[in-house]
Amino acid sequence: MSRRWLFADQLGPHFLDDRKQPVLLIESKAVFRRRVYHRQKAHLILSALRHRAAELGDQAIFLRAETYRQALQQVREPLEVCHPTSRRALAFVRDLDRVTVLPARGYVTSLADFADWADGRRGALRMEAFYRFAREHHGVLMQGGDPVGGRWSFDTENREPAPKGGKLDVAAPAMPKEDDIDAEVRADLDRWERQGIRFAGRDGPRRFPATAKEATARLRHFLRHRLAAFGPYEDAMLSTDPWLAHSMLSAAFNLGLLDPAEAVRGAEQAYRRGGAPLASVEGFIRQVMGWRDFIWHTYWYFEPNWRTSNELAARRSLPDWWHDLDADAVDAHCLSDVLGGVRDRGWVHHIPRLMVLGNYALQRGWRPAELVEWFHTRFVDGYEWVMTGNVIGMSQYADLGRMTTKPYVSGGAYINRMSDYCGGCRYDPRKRLGEKACPFTAGYWAFLSTNRPRIPANARMARALKQLERLSDLDAVVAQEKQRGSDPP
Repeated sequence: MSRRWLFADQLGPHFLDDRKQPVLLIESKAVFRRRVYHRQKAHLILSALRHRAAELGDQAIFLRAETYRQALQQVREPLEVCHPTSRRALAFVRDLDRVTVLPARGYVTSLADFADWADGRRGALRMEAFYRFAREHHGVLMQGGDPVGGRWSFDTENREPAPKGGKLDVAAPAMPKEDDIDAEVRADLDRWERQGIRFAGRDGPRRFPATAKEATARLRHFLRHRLAAFGPYEDAMLSTDPWLAHSMLSAAFNLGLLDPAEAVRGAEQAYRRGGAPLASVEGFIRQVMGWRDFIWHTYWYFEPNWRTSNELAARRSLPDWWHDLDADAVDAHCLSDVLGGVRDRGWVHHIPRLMVLGNYALQRGWRPAELVEWFHTRFVDGYEWVMTGNVIGMSQYADLGRMTTKPYVSGGAYINRMSDYCGGCRYDPRKRLGEKACPFTAGYWAFLSTNRPRIPANARMARALKQLERLSDLDAVVAQEKQRGSDPP
């Protein structure tokens, strides 16, 4: 049986054909020299890789080297590797002698099936259409030829604002326990920092699974205790409860520790057993086999230079306070809290990412490619394939709608409705001009004014653009935001 080379994001049992298959694992120090990763992301990757090596024992060759190429010089036998998750890594393995590249794993729909579906579409690709195809193709939440419940999406039921009292009454997420491997990783990272390798963010306890066993335990806990409440509050934000009812499984999926098909089937079984309402189950499945797969596939389906799209001509570089996760420099409560969450945990859920971080960057005209890199390196679940679509196609609208119908831009009213952030903040979400002007509200109108000629005609934007025309103080708002620039709000 051929030796299977596993990258550090291919660590689950579903990346092997046989549980006794010989394995190669490589820890490359150069990976952490090349980019400034969040300290907790670096810890999680190394912990997962070393835990997998310990699990496999003599079944695996585990090499620590400066580069992958140096490590491979020590391996004489032929290798095979599952399709890597970045274009750079794929080009690297294809250029190697005695390495066979196998089809991708770790996603519900195959690359070939997606390409067949996409080739048959006319116009822009949309996740909703792909999601319907995937549900039908894999027979998930189906009753005969129809979706269970008579609808493909229950998204409208899943938009409840933040719960009163500052906390959601669900069981706390199950946290992993650190062990000797984690202690060794932490000591090594301390030593690397002394040697000049830089990290962002704060060190902290490992909050995310580093083994398939831990990932499976978290999935089971979520399905039993948190899935039912996930749907209604999946778009809510709370300063007092960063987890709400989210699964916190994205890092495990993206390390390859957990098979997403297993999570989808588990959620469907929870519904059919009566353990969770359909809206919550459908919402979770849509995130996993809908959005996550869609982001993966568009990364490969679109051309390589999609990552550098900048159709809104955003020219500003990310400021130092953003790079350094300096939440204390920010007065705006929502942005300070979310940036602090990234600093302290390397994670916030998808709505703070999109409607606080991404929204603010879009309004300020920051370069999308720089933002892809920032999300890639500052989040424990961040990878190039994940962040290209989420940033270029969704949050920054840098491709003018190849995968979304409108810019995800909003004023402070949205944040006020969906969170507890605005109460007590020095800024007023109703004001767009003056000392108390909310940077999101003012930034929203300035963004629309600046980009109106570039944004394609769209029914979903028509109302906002009509409101823009009625603002008597628009010039003053635009001048105010231009003066504010990229300073912390």
